[in-house]
Amino acid sequence: MFPGPGETRRRRRRGCQGPRPPKMSHFTSEDEVLLQSMLRQLLQSVKEKITGAPSAECAEEILLHLEETDENFHNYEFVKYLRQYIKNTVGPVIEEETEKCTSAQSQGEISGYETLVQHLTKKARESKEYREMMHALKNVMMVVVESLINKFEEDRMHDKELASKAKKERQSGCYTDNCSDSDSSFNQSYAFMSQEQLQLLTEKLDPSQPKEVRQEALQTLCLAPASDILNSESWPSLSKHLTISLADPDATFSEKILRFYAKTFSSSPFNMTKEVYTSLARHLELYFLSEENSLHISAGLDVSNSDVNRLLKKVRLLNEYQKEAPSSWIRHPEKYMEEVVESTLSLLSLKHKTNHPASPDFLSPVHFLALLDIKAVWFKKWTHAYYSRRVVFRLLERKYKSLINAAVQQCLYYFEFCKAAVNKNSKVGDFSQQHCSDTQDFSYTGPELQYIYFVHSLCLLGRLLIYKEGQNLFPVQLKNKKATVSITDVLVLFVQLIYSSPSYPKTALAAHTENYSPESLVMEILQAFCDQTGCAAKCLYTDTVIDALLHPVQSLLNGTEVYINCLETTLLDVADILARIAGSEDGLSLLLYGENEKNAKDSPTAAHVLVQFTKKLLHDDISLSSGSEFMPVVKGAFIFVCRQMYRTCEGLQMLIPYGLHESIAEAWRKTSLLSERVPTPVTDADSTSSISQESKTSLLWEETLLDALLNFSTTPKGLFLLHSTDAMNDCVNFMFNSLSKKIQVNEYEDFGNRIIVTQMATTPMAAVALQNSGFVKALVTELWALLECGKDDLRITQPKSTPVDPIDQSCQKSFLFLVNLLTYPAVFELLSKRDIPNKPMYSFREVPTDIIDIIDRLIILNSEAKIHSLFNYEQSHIFGLRLLNVLCCELNTLLLLETQYKVSQVLLTAQEENVTETSEGPGVFIIDGLSVERNHVLVRINLIGGPQERILPLRELDKDSGLYPWPMFSLLPVPKCYLAEIPRKAESRQVLAELIEKFVSHLSESKTDCYFSTGSYKAMDADVKKENLSSVQQLGVEMTVRYGKYLNLLKEDAENGLCFVLKNCEEFLKQQQRTVVSSLCCLQEHYAGYDWFASSIFLIMSGDRERTLMFLQQFSCLLASAFLWLPRLHLSVHLPVTTVEYGIHPVYFCSAHHVEMLLKAELPLVCSAFHMSGFTPSQICLQWITQCFWNYMDWSEICHYIAICIFLGPDYQIYICISLFRHLQQDILKHTEARDLQVFLKEEALHGFRVSDYLDYMESLEELYRPMLLKDMRNIRTQNT
Repeated sequence: MFPGPGETRRRRRRGCQGPRPPKMSHFTSEDEVLLQSMLRQLLQSVKEKITGAPSAECAEEILLHLEETDENFHNYEFVKYLRQYIKNTVGPVIEEETEKCTSAQSQGEISGYETLVQHLTKKARESKEYREMMHALKNVMMVVVESLINKFEEDRMHDKELASKAKKERQSGCYTDNCSDSDSSFNQSYAFMSQEQLQLLTEKLDPSQPKEVRQEALQTLCLAPASDILNSESWPSLSKHLTISLADPDATFSEKILRFYAKTFSSSPFNMTKEVYTSLARHLELYFLSEENSLHISAGLDVSNSDVNRLLKKVRLLNEYQKEAPSSWIRHPEKYMEEVVESTLSLLSLKHKTNHPASPDFLSPVHFLALLDIKAVWFKKWTHAYYSRRVVFRLLERKYKSLINAAVQQCLYYFEFCKAAVNKNSKVGDFSQQHCSDTQDFSYTGPELQYIYFVHSLCLLGRLLIYKEGQNLFPVQLKNKKATVSITDVLVLFVQLIYSSPSYPKTALAAHTENYSPESLVMEILQAFCDQTGCAAKCLYTDTVIDALLHPVQSLLNGTEVYINCLETTLLDVADILARIAGSEDGLSLLLYGENEKNAKDSPTAAHVLVQFTKKLLHDDISLSSGSEFMPVVKGAFIFVCRQMYRTCEGLQMLIPYGLHESIAEAWRKTSLLSERVPTPVTDADSTSSISQESKTSLLWEETLLDALLNFSTTPKGLFLLHSTDAMNDCVNFMFNSLSKKIQVNEYEDFGNRIIVTQMATTPMAAVALQNSGFVKALVTELWALLECGKDDLRITQPKSTPVDPIDQSCQKSFLFLVNLLTYPAVFELLSKRDIPNKPMYSFREVPTDIIDIIDRLIILNSEAKIHSLFNYEQSHIFGLRLLNVLCCELNTLLLLETQYKVSQVLLTAQEENVTETSEGPGVFIIDGLSVERNHVLVRINLIGGPQERILPLRELDKDSGLYPWPMFSLLPVPKCYLAEIPRKAESRQVLAELIEKFVSHLSESKTDCYFSTGSYKAMDADVKKENLSSVQQLGVEMTVRYGKYLNLLKEDAENGLCFVLKNCEEFLKQQQRTVVSSLCCLQEHYAGYDWFASSIFLIMSGDRERTLMFLQQFSCLLASAFLWLPRLHLSVHLPVTTVEYGIHPVYFCSAHHVEMLLKAELPLVCSAFHMSGFTPSQICLQWITQCFWNYMDWSEICHYIAICIFLGPDYQIYICISLFRHLQQDILKHTEARDLQVFLKEEALHGFRVSDYLDYMESLEELYRPMLLKDMRNIRTQNT
């Protein structure tokens, strides 16, 4: 044993403590005495560990590994002595060898610390000094141990004499510790016994033996190791004797047996202790069946009574073991556990003799167990693991179902008692309320015992019903009940207990850590059911249970009298459970449509009842008995239930007719007005506190209402409704403040808020509100800190590693937030007609605060000043280029950026400058991360085409050659290698053009098929030039014509023809537009964007401008034009004026809304993936539809999309989107895991998708959803959607 590193230094600092060992390997008699004393001290210090060992071998093992398990090992005097002795003896050898090794190491003969240690150890062990030391140590320790054993025998005989004397002196065994399971028995001496001794001990403990003999034998038994006794052949007989002796009238005698049992439980393995447990359970079973048991419920229970106290100790010991056993029984054969379980259930299922006159008043073992474990923790632990749960439920089903019957019966008794008390207009909490009392009492009345038994039964049943095996035990048959009691009956009973039993205001119970009121206990159980989805689906999700929950609500709605002790507490509990139910898919479906959706029309479902009740609460048409104090809390609770419904598409559809958003907005306006009128606090303390409390309550209620309004924006149509409340700015400010607080505590990962931001970014008014609230500024500032500065609170101890990914993980979240935020409606409002700063100099401390600054500092780096202002130029610029790449996937955004900031030219110039300098001819492009990114973006923004028409360069080198295989360019046009082979012009395209012409012409002549009324329009002169259009339209025309020529659809002069069509369409639609005064940029005279549908029709008509214009004029009469041709409804008189003022297109609040609703029903995994990504299907669908799937589909599939929606109906637009998500399902799941779903959906074309492949699937969707969808589409002209 060598000193550890630093041990010598530590000893030197604190001085050498204790006796100094001999320097040589010789021990004197004084050394022997000293060693004996120190060894005795060591053994006494580890006595508890040794006595806890089940056998002598285990005790030896504990001593051998003492250094690993005892933190005080090196502080023992014996260890210190040995350490110093070894140092004195072997230390010189080690020092000598160390010097030799040091010189050898310098010459290279020995290398490495480990090699040196091994060498020194080997030399030390082989030395003469080491061998002499070990020989001397063995000799002296043999003498020391022999002396200790002799001394132990003498002490044992002496203790035996003292014990016999003490036995005669003690008359009544009075212990200072009243706990039967205390560890006082561990303070006795420790001795091993032979089988003969144990057999003799068993004979002496026979009940027929004299009392003195048995007491002496019991004293000896307590000194012996429990493992020896339980493993002996005499244990079966000994166990019987102990079981009988537990009933001995001598309290001291039974107390010693309990101490022996407690010692056994704490120091022996489960396979041994189960013998003791079953023995104790059998004793209790015999006691309760014996004639001497005269305990009755009606007589109450006095715990201070010595007999009752002794009985409680036995049950307590049993219960303590019940709660500890599950932690170890899985390591032993199942039969051992089954014995414990069966002995317990047998005891608890005891039925008193039927001929006993007091059997109905029998105070059973369950009553005693409930006194000690009122919430049935033992049962909770036994059923927690499947290993034991299976055995428990199997035995309950086969033998002990009466235990479950009794628990159900007890709950029914209590409910009947409560009902009777309520009918008498009296309180029922006389005995249960005492559990909230601080006064100490040592007796229980009969009703209190029954209530404790009820609580235990309630908790046991609550745990039982969580599991499928427990549910299989129902229905149960009760004695005095003809019909069986089902799971639903039990759940209804639980719900009725909430409002039939005594309840107290939440404030009254706040001071008590344990609340045993039925209301709180039932709430714990029902909340657990809601958390267990499998159980909840079978138990809670039934109309019967929901009706029971809604009973107080329905009564208040109908104006009938309600017999409830504390109405506001009951309503809060009901709202809590209903909110949890509405939070799950199955529960929401139950509330919306009922258990059987076919019968939903026969009677109003729970959703209708709840929204009506919530509206009445908001309008103060329902008053509570406690006045206005709890009214805001109750209102908030039921608003939250409704919120769980209206934040989903299907829930919102059902609640829209009730105008709940208007009621909440009205309540918010009233509260906001009142909060402004709160008087200024005066100097008087009382008035100040009251006003302060009033203002806090008012502020909290206002925030609750704003939060409720804000959650409407989780769906497209809900966001549309939020616009109508005029609370948009306040809701966004509230959300931003909430997010700011969550950022400070690192809780920013909130899927709900990210979805709200994504939805809001799709509408212009909400996007402006996000900008005005400071949200955009905070997002940009945080991004800049991550890209350029690093976090302020991060202490730099080493240089930051160079990012491996193009966008570092630390910036990924901000990147995705920007992608979600920068849709075209948001970009147009935030960037329209705004110039880039292009400053001559930028300070390092100049932090961007706006989107225009991000474009200026990260994307358009067209000056040395911008480049030099970046600490991480390449990383930051790649971030900007990646962001630009995603933004330009939305063609309207591309046109805006290109016309305002000449993005292509900036990138081409950068590519031109990124070449090698050579004296001979033009330089070669330098291949780096930036040039590769610029090349990719340039190809994307200058070519139009679907997945098989356009070839986008990859951002990586060739794996085989290690070279970049894609040609770079610094001048337009784009190299032809990025375009696929030019397709031939097919005759089928002309057929398609003729078909849709004739079909639309026929429908436009039918009054029933014409949805919009249009006036006559005469086309203007044919001399429309490109200059007559806006810059965005001009660029769009160029891109369209270039694409049309590539497809061999257009001739050289097609540009003027397309300008003619666009200009005439603009003039034609202007006749059906209204004037709107608004600060929104999108609501000015011209449509904010390019007309991609008109351009598509122009290509279908092969550039024939007259046919195109005629088709569009006729098509504008049809409902389909509202959803395919987005400019059709710009400032349209056909829409309500408020809808026009919001700047939200019906494609968003109707088509995209229903895409989200159908996605949840048809493709739940995809729906969940969107939710987890913080992205919305509506945003990408709006982008696809707005640009008629250009760049996402090949031209043939775009034609199929347009034709199908014209021929089969506008609802097919929704079915095609659902089919697309079905086609992309695996990719969506994969990219959700990679956390780049929105980037994938916006950047990637729809590879492999063919409309014809999904026609059958779309037809099946039509059969299910067409009536609802077409009805909603036809309602876009009405004020409320």
